[in-house]
Amino acid sequence: MTSKRSLFRRTAAAVSAGAAAVVLAACGGGDSTGGHDGHGASASPSATASAQAPAAPGQHNAADAAFAKGMIPHHRQAVEMADLAPSRARSAEVKKLAEDIRKAQDPEIKTLSGWLASWGEQVPAEGAMDHSAHGTSGMMTAEQMDKLKDASGAAFDTAFMELMVEHHEGAVAMAKTEQAQGAFPAAKAMAEAIVTSQSAEIAQMNKLLGKS
Repeated sequence: MTSKRSLFRRTAAAVSAGAAAVVLAACGGGDSTGGHDGHGASASPSATASAQAPAAPGQHNAADAAFAKGMIPHHRQAVEMADLAPSRARSAEVKKLAEDIRKAQDPEIKTLSGWLASWGEQVPAEGAMDHSAHGTSGMMTAEQMDKLKDASGAAFDTAFMELMVEHHEGAVAMAKTEQAQGAFPAAKAMAEAIVTSQSAEIAQMNKLLGKS
């Protein structure tokens, strides 16, 4: 009887150990995919980059980091400007343009932030807009932003487009620098998209301003 009980205990222990191993394996598998649920904005760009460039995750350079760090506050300001349009603009075209800008640039801010986090770089803090640091990037000064906030109707439409043309021109220049000097494939692809879309919007705004 003793030997039978001992055999039963050994068998039960083996089964328990096997079950525990299965549970641990399942948990490990969940962790490998769960990151996308908890950090969608930062995980998605990494996945995209891996698909486009199966090389080492660190396949970025200083130009890529500078592009992300410069474009985040640049995009944030464009979104801030676009958010003024629904309540101030008169032209339906300007309102639609502002909506398109916000819809395009909000997701790009999240993607750029995700890249910086994955690279171990600091993401620019909200409200961090050192206008003097951007040189010819087209960033608005605090005074220009205040004047835009105080405008309405046709005056707002004109000011918004004139300022946004300058802003877009700065973004296009930054994106072209990334295209020429960057190494991260996904960042270079975003830069190409920015050049294409914002150049088209510049042409549209100049036409509405009668400058085409």
